[in-house]
Amino acid sequence: MQIQFLGAADAVTGSRHLVTLGDQRILLDCGLFQGWKVLRERNWAPLGVAPHTLDAVVLSHAHLDHSGFLPGLVKAGFRGPVYASPATCDLARVLLLDSAHLQEEDARRANRQGFSRHAKALPLYTKADAKRAIAQLVPLAPGRLRRVGDVDVALTPVGHLLGACAVTLRSGSESLGFSGDLGRSGDILMPPPQPLGAVDVLLVESTYGNRLHPTDDDTPQRLAQIVRDTVARGGSVLLPTFAVGRAQALMAVLQRLKRAGEIPAQLPIFLDSPMAIEATALYTRHRRLLRLPAREVAQLCDGVRMVATAAQSQRLAAARMPAIILSASGMATGGRVLHHLAHLAPDPRHHIVFAGFQVGGSRGAHLVAGASEVKIHGAMVPVRATVSQLEGFSGHADADGLMAWLRQLPAAPRQTYVVHGEPDAADALRARIQNQLGWAVRVPQHQEAVTP
Repeated sequence: MQIQFLGAADAVTGSRHLVTLGDQRILLDCGLFQGWKVLRERNWAPLGVAPHTLDAVVLSHAHLDHSGFLPGLVKAGFRGPVYASPATCDLARVLLLDSAHLQEEDARRANRQGFSRHAKALPLYTKADAKRAIAQLVPLAPGRLRRVGDVDVALTPVGHLLGACAVTLRSGSESLGFSGDLGRSGDILMPPPQPLGAVDVLLVESTYGNRLHPTDDDTPQRLAQIVRDTVARGGSVLLPTFAVGRAQALMAVLQRLKRAGEIPAQLPIFLDSPMAIEATALYTRHRRLLRLPAREVAQLCDGVRMVATAAQSQRLAAARMPAIILSASGMATGGRVLHHLAHLAPDPRHHIVFAGFQVGGSRGAHLVAGASEVKIHGAMVPVRATVSQLEGFSGHADADGLMAWLRQLPAAPRQTYVVHGEPDAADALRARIQNQLGWAVRVPQHQEAVTP
């Protein structure tokens, strides 16, 4: 067995792990790098392996930092199968096409407005590339085995996101487990992560490796208070939201708050994201995978105004009535939320609420850190609106949740690698695993190759 860490080794983004097991070369995840510019530039660098030499890709889930480079991989020559759970395949179709659309739009805008440093800005990949990648998706039901050469591939649900799974690879006497992103035991939408079987080598994420979620989580009540205070002064609440997972969780909470009388029943709620609208339909279709009661799934969109077209979005951005606006992306890195930020951020009546983790270097991270101005579409926009962060909506297991999942393994792996975390989070989890479990564990470096 050999592993090369092509992404998410020294950062919480760009999940890409090349595993050579038996005679097969399998890429676990194929994500985009997001956040700091030095990380985003890795999306344009050579992958570190010739794409045509890969036998298969296996996706843990559909979030873009785990799936978003697939069109780039296909563009560079990969022609093999991409295995993922059925729900992940459905979500990836939506996410990849939207990502390609944004890549093309950003390139067009840069060329039109002249703020690209290059003679001609080019998209990382196109919608045609995304469609080719989507055509290579192969559904693999959790609990079933798929033979890839001499390697058995299996998926285990881990909460976090619709369809999200840990991955197990077995060949002969060797086995490797990859956690993907682990969900919370008390998640609003998803069941708790299921335990993994015994493996020789384990790759575990560490997004929240150095943090704990509040034990007395009053996040819905805090959101209700923000809404009441903001509406009272004539402002709107903008919720930059991940279109898949977070948008649906926020809608469920807002519906509960309305039914409980915690926020005004007639306050307009807008879902301004075509991708979030599609994803909501997919969550309804795959409702058997959710922990949300069927009645609440059916009521998820009650009274929510769907903003489908760009013209509708522009009218909403220019509107003056108090409202709650959910718009992608969740870290304000692109998409329609930028137009809402440009309109709302300069006005102190409004409140911008980030409901979840913000990758370092992202626009959301800058705003949460207290930036007095933020760059949007080449122009600096003053920030006078209140900015808050509610991490209680995070879909990630915290440090205790990660340790609880690890303790369920039937036996200690021969070697554990801590991935997908900022350096301080990854090292904090490494120390806990070493000190509390006594396992052999380390944090790999970007592009490092190991033979565990």
